[in-house]
Amino acid sequence: MRSRRMAAAISALAVVAGGLVSAVVVGGAQPAFADCEITEQRPPGQQQNQPQDQPQDQPEDQQQDQPQDQPQDQPQQSQAPQEQDQENQGRDDDQQGQDQGAQQDQNGDGQQNQENQNQNDQQGQNGGGALVDPPADPEASAETFGQRNRDQDRDRRRNRPRPSQQPSSTASPSPTGGQESDCLNIGPFVTDFVDIRQIPRSRQDARIGRGGSRGTFVSRCGTNGEGHFNPDNFIVAPGVRNGAHHLHDYVGNLSADAFSTDESLEAAGTTCRLGDKSTYFWPVLRDRTVDENVDDPDRNVGQVLRPRSVTLQFRGNARARVVAMPRFLRIITGDAKAATNGPANARAGWSCSGFTNRISSDKYPLCPRGSQVLRIMDFPSCWDGQNNDSANHRTHIVFPDQSGACPQGTQPVPQLRMTLAYSVPRGPSFALDAFPEQLHNPVTDHGDFVNVMPERLMSNVVNCINRGRRC
Repeated sequence: MRSRRMAAAISALAVVAGGLVSAVVVGGAQPAFADCEITEQRPPGQQQNQPQDQPQDQPEDQQQDQPQDQPQDQPQQSQAPQEQDQENQGRDDDQQGQDQGAQQDQNGDGQQNQENQNQNDQQGQNGGGALVDPPADPEASAETFGQRNRDQDRDRRRNRPRPSQQPSSTASPSPTGGQESDCLNIGPFVTDFVDIRQIPRSRQDARIGRGGSRGTFVSRCGTNGEGHFNPDNFIVAPGVRNGAHHLHDYVGNLSADAFSTDESLEAAGTTCRLGDKSTYFWPVLRDRTVDENVDDPDRNVGQVLRPRSVTLQFRGNARARVVAMPRFLRIITGDAKAATNGPANARAGWSCSGFTNRISSDKYPLCPRGSQVLRIMDFPSCWDGQNNDSANHRTHIVFPDQSGACPQGTQPVPQLRMTLAYSVPRGPSFALDAFPEQLHNPVTDHGDFVNVMPERLMSNVVNCINRGRRC
């Protein structure tokens, strides 16, 4: 009887081992990041600079929260560790029973059982380490990192969603190195996500004083139906192909790329109404449940998510009237390397539709059913009155202070607020394109803008804002 149980146990282990070997063989033929997914914790040694408080210049939502909806990721974060505990305990019990059976049968079967036991040990070393991995701490935060077992990648592959599309045929060459190490360092992590209801309510905009400008102007430029994408950034890396190391989504000027100049922007067409030839661009968001772009050397994997809406709103100043922007003024917001540079220039704002009085500066939001993920990016608006750009692309135009006033020596221009809305898969399943070492951290969100409005249109924008109108 014991021999039959032992034989059955050995057969089961052989099936598991065979499956693992098959997975390794098949995985070896797959693209480098085909099996990577959003994981529970950060790898050891990865540090993150915690950003400052939420951005100052964000709107307070006028809608009430919707208590009847359930947040997307609540069941996953609260139940997954318990289920993993139960699964690991069950497997540990099975392993203990098999070891006891092997010990009892050694006297009857002798050397044959000893060889089988050695084979089981060998299989455990190759693929069984994940059976006793400790569960991830459900309370881990962006600044608290648990230790990661080398074999946790097997757990991720076991639970990963099934891809719905084939990998892209136009992907870049695959990076070198083993798949396990690549997956461990790709990011983001479950700790980079938060239920939007856990973000405290706050007032993000400064109160408008008696001398302030209350109006707004919206430039309607569509949602990039033309498919204008590239990994360039002619503001910070002019003349460099793939200077951004992540894909940018564009609206407005149709010619923007690494080699854009004032003259080329002026000569190009636009997706915007009223002749606005300005260029507006930002890093794409990707669906990480789809195995696309899996060979990308910069590790920006997944299917590009197109925004459902793009709102480009120019706003006034809380303390003064605004003046016109000069043509070809270049403005950037946020820091694409904030995860390693620190929070000094981080300006990310993540929220959900219906919850815009709750904004996170360093977490991807998990929105209730029917609510869209929002990226809200405010641009600096206190111009030095002389320069269209500066060496660091920041000192020529800065943010107002907490009261909304511009620093001495600067004057307020219309402030661009870019709001992008996305329908995303449920749970922690999406990520921002980023530089590889930034691990797709949400704090690295950023945007770029170059003003190429005709002077008459800019004059209308200023008049609309200063007169308190909505245009």
